[in-house]
Amino acid sequence: MAANKSERALVDEWRDVLALHARTTCELDRALHPHGLGASDFEVLDVLAEGASEDGPAAWRVQELSGRVHLSQSALSRLVARLEKDGLVVRGMSPEDRRGVQVKLTEEGLARHTEVKPLQREVLTRMLDRSS
Repeated sequence: MAANKSERALVDEWRDVLALHARTTCELDRALHPHGLGASDFEVLDVLAEGASEDGPAAWRVQELSGRVHLSQSALSRLVARLEKDGLVVRGMSPEDRRGVQVKLTEEGLARHTEVKPLQREVLTRMLDRSS
């Protein structure tokens, strides 16, 4: 009986994590929509912005980026194509490996990220505050 109870608690905790993720993603999508972004769009911009330095934005290989934003490569490729169409990122060939594709923020992408980051962080703070 104890094993079943422990297993039930584990499954319940997992479902709580999934529900929190779903609620948070919906809140992020709702908050970011007026800025032309969704939660996954912002996540890509955020990862790209984290790599920026005084020399400018860092370029990330699509493979590396997909691991950081937890999207499949095909889903990420479609998302990056939309961001590129909106002028927020550019894609290019990797200088190290001509088969690899790199993604980099544009100035407009960095400006949009800077504008929306406080809103995204406020939603995360509200949704993930464990004291409530």
